[in-house]
Amino acid sequence: MRHSWVCCMLVLLMISVAACAAEKDDLPVTKQPELQQIQPKKPVKIKLRRSPKAEYTWELSGDDADEVVKTDRKLRKMLNVP
Repeated sequence: MRHSWVCCMLVLLMISVAACAAEKDDLPVTKQPELQQIQPKKPVKIKLRRSPKAEYTWELSGDDADEVVKTDRKLRKMLNVP
């Protein structure tokens, strides 16, 4: 009795797996090249140093020159550097 019940369950499981696999093959998949080409912006990297005289210096690096300049202006304004 148990053996036949286990066999029935295995057959049902195999049929359901086969049906799911067949449904996945029928789904159309389209890729949008516009979305693949968009890359997130990399942040500007800041290396901030403080001298023994309590003066600040920094090094900025990044891919976008405009962002580097904006970050430099913000730092100068925040740290009151001319």
